[in-house]
Amino acid sequence: QVQLVESGGGLVQAGGSLRLSCAASGRTFSSATMGWFRQPPGKEREFVATFTWSTGTTSYADSVKGRFTISRDNAKNTVYLQMNSLKPEDTAVYYCAVYYQAQYRYWGQGTQVTVSS
Repeated sequence: QVQLVESGGGLVQAGGSLRLSCAASGRTFSSATMGWFRQPPGKEREFVATFTWSTGTTSYADSVKGRFTISRDNAKNTVYLQMNSLKPEDTAVYYCAVYYQAQYRYWGQGTQVTVSS
């Protein structure tokens, strides 16, 4: 069984920073893609960033490019999302997920990020 646990969310003023963590347990995903998604209030869940462990390849949504950075710590089986220059429109529940067998199959419970103006 795979478990993903996000942490690091909270309330921050516009222009501030937060770092989200996603700790994976239950099995290792040494070559898997792990992603961050978010669901703003009243909207659909949307892609934020992905990281492929084996190649170090990253990708970002246009809305966060240059402000957010995804990274990983292999030893801790953890993926991070550093969020800088936060905007009120970044307010959402943030989820991490693991891409496995052709889909994002495993999801965390989410962590709330609220950016005040």
